[in-house]
This record gives sequence, structure tokens and C-alpha cells, in this order.
Amino acid sequence: MVQIRIDLRSDTVTKPSPAMREAMAGAAVGDDVYGEDPTVNKLQERIATILHKEAALYVPSGTMSNQIAIKCHTQPGMEIICEQDCHLFNYEASGPAFNSLVMPRPLKGQYGVLDIDEVRQAIRPDNIHAGPTGLIAVENTHNRAGGTIYPLSAIQQLRVVADEFKIPLHLDGARLFNAVIATGIPAHEWAKYFDSVSICFSKGLGAPIGSIIVGTREFIRKAVRVRKIFGGGMRQVGILAAACLYALDNNIERLVEDHENARFLAERLQQVRGISIDMQQVHTNIVMVNINHPDYDALTLSRRLAEAGVGMNPVNQQKMRAVTHLDVDRTAIEETIAIFHKILGD
Repeated sequence: MVQIRIDLRSDTVTKPSPAMREAMAGAAVGDDVYGEDPTVNKLQERIATILHKEAALYVPSGTMSNQIAIKCHTQPGMEIICEQDCHLFNYEASGPAFNSLVMPRPLKGQYGVLDIDEVRQAIRPDNIHAGPTGLIAVENTHNRAGGTIYPLSAIQQLRVVADEFKIPLHLDGARLFNAVIATGIPAHEWAKYFDSVSICFSKGLGAPIGSIIVGTREFIRKAVRVRKIFGGGMRQVGILAAACLYALDNNIERLVEDHENARFLAERLQQVRGISIDMQQVHTNIVMVNINHPDYDALTLSRRLAEAGVGMNPVNQQKMRAVTHLDVDRTAIEETIAIFHKILGD
């Protein structure tokens, strides 16, 4: 059996630290379906304050938070405009169609960023032949684009168009705090242009489970009901919320280490035979590794790396993804680079 020692497959593989486990063990709990879990309530109030929104709702996963937002914002038969490589279109099991009876209208972006003129053209006219545009969704940072940051200026342009056509905006901010740390722009500044925002705690922030969705009190009132319908109502879940509170207190500022390790990895892998990196993609903690080697493609190379103890996921036939996180330090990154050289040659 292959033993992965350096796991760069995703930042979802992080494990709770002893201090985080201690916070979980000592958490005050109650029945969250009744709204009586004090630790969950504290977490929801904390995030709403950080993002300058009225209310928040803790949910089991980022997929659920995105799907709740779609359900709350739209009606069956509508379309949602999104970037063609975004998470909610590629990795949420056709959830928009299954859960909300809406159809994604994916547009090709540049490093995950939508062209504002194409967005405007994609908005459906008000006539009986077209399903109305019910939502515009943005992913920041953008996973498949390589952890790229959606520029604030481009988001501001989207808000202008959304207001013009009276269309809500949703932010899939699973890795929003990576964008915050990379740019210095506070989370509330990113969030203020969106009607709803989703944030994940189980990626770079290192918590074991959970995401949160924020918006107006009326939006969250609807979201509570949809969460119940989707099977996301939880009971004494303060044990998990405590891990998220610990992450907010201890694991945001340290994201800079992940970004530095990702850039170090990208710069060094460029020197390996048969590897190329688009450095314009390397904004945060994700590195897209392009394979141009006569003896390997992404699948066969990922298998060889796994045999050597390094985990990386193929994205397609010629590309792998490496994601840095709190369980991979600089020594592990240096070992990863040495393993690449050993497999592919200098």
C-alpha cells in the first residue's frame, strides 16, 4: 500500500492540531436545530461581524453552502452565470440542476475572472423564450485557475452590472482568507459587493468540518429552512464550531507561509526537466504543474510521486495540482522538489 508522507493533494487533508482538539473537547454545546448551541451561535456572530453582514449560518460543507445560496436566490427555470472552471459547476455533482432546477450558464474566464462585457451579453432578455438570469456566482480564490485572486476592481464592475439588472451576486469564498492575506484587503471589503458569501473552514484554516454562509437576516432565515431540507440540520455541533473559532484565532495569519511555500515550489519546479509553471497563476497556495515530459503524463507521474511518498492530484492528462497547507512545511517542499528531480532527471 502506498504511504503518502507529503500530502499536496489538497488543503482539505489538514488534521486538527492538539490545541484545536483541546478547544473542541472543551466546547459548550446545545441543540443547534433549536438555535441553542452557544458555540455555533458565537461562530455565526463572529463571522457576520468580520464580513460586516447581518447574519450567518454554519453548515457541514462548502458544497452545501453554495447550494443553499443558489436555492435561496433563484426559482426553478432560471439560469446562473458562472465561470466555466468554477467549483459549483465542476465539483458539486450538478447540484444547481438537482437541488434548485436551475441551469448554469458557464462563461470562459481569464485565470477565473469573467469578462464584464461577456457577462452583460449572457444576461437573458426579458421574454418568454429564455430562462431569466437569477444569479451571478464568483469564486475567489479560484481553485482550477490555480488559486488566483479575483481582482476587487473586477468584482466592483460585476456589482454595477448586477445592480443594473437586479441580479444577486454570490461569492464562493471557500478560500477567501487566502485572498485576504495575499492582498491585505480585509474580508469585509471583498464581501460587501455580494448578497451572500460562503467561507470554508476545512481547507487552509485547518478545521476538520464546516463552512459558513452569510447574508441579510431574511436571507439567512430562508437558508436555515433550506439547510434543513438538504439534511444539514445538526445537533450538538459546537464541538465542530469550536475548531472553526480556533482556526479564526490562530490559522489566518499563518496562511502567508502556505503562499510562500507554494511560490518556492513553483519556482524550483520550473527548473525540473519536463515541467513548466505559469507563474501568473501562483497567487496563493495552489500550484498547477504542467507536464511536458516524453515518459510521463499527469496520471503516470502522480503515481510515481505517490510511490515516493508525495501526493498530487492530476487535473487533466498534462496537468497536476499541488496545494500547500499547514501540515506541509518548507522541509517537505524541498524534499518534494528533490523527488521530482530524481524521477524526471535534471
